[in-house]
This record gives sequence, structure tokens and C-alpha cells, in this order.
Amino acid sequence: MAHEQVRRPRHLMDPANPVRPVNDASLTTVQRWVMSVLTVFTIAHLAVGLVVAALAMSSEFRAQQIGLCVLAGLFGAFGVAAGQLIHRRRPLNLWLLLGFLPTVIGVWLVLR
Repeated sequence: MAHEQVRRPRHLMDPANPVRPVNDASLTTVQRWVMSVLTVFTIAHLAVGLVVAALAMSSEFRAQQIGLCVLAGLFGAFGVAAGQLIHRRRPLNLWLLLGFLPTVIGVWLVLR
């Protein structure tokens, strides 16, 4: 009776019987998707904010409004490229055109 087995509740860790290792490959995939979604949407919010700022300006500053819309598109393209790089894909592909959508929509809204 020198060393008696202590029965622990299932939700507690037992130092004598460690838990099996986690499958790191699937965890890395999930982490990659979470990181890319957070990156793309954070940068997309910045791009949309620039378009909103352009729309909030007076129509006297038409060139500055269009400039902000162009900057929004550049940030959008940067966000799409960052998402592609996180997934270890080439950043220069057709998805990059999606990043310029804030420019197209912003310039259309400014000029209407």
C-alpha cells in the first residue's frame, strides 16, 4: 500500500497518463484559415473606411475623393495578396482583381 492509485475525475489531467499528442497538421490548417480571414477582413475594413471617407468629403475635392478610392483599392489588393501568401499561394493571380473592387465601387459612388 505504499503507492496507491488515485482516481481522478475525467476532466482533470493525470500526470501519470498524459494525453495523446494533437494532430498538428489539421491544427495548422485551421490556424492558417483563421489568420487569413482575420487579415483579409481587417484590411477590407480599412479599404471600405477609405471609401466612406471619400464619400464624406465635399464634392469640391473630387480629385482627393478619387485618390482615396484608389488607395482603398490598393489596400484591398494588398489584403487579398496577404491572404494568398498565408495559404502559401502565389499572390499574383486572378483573385487579386477582387481587391480592386473598393476602387470601382468608390469611384462609381463618387461620380454619380
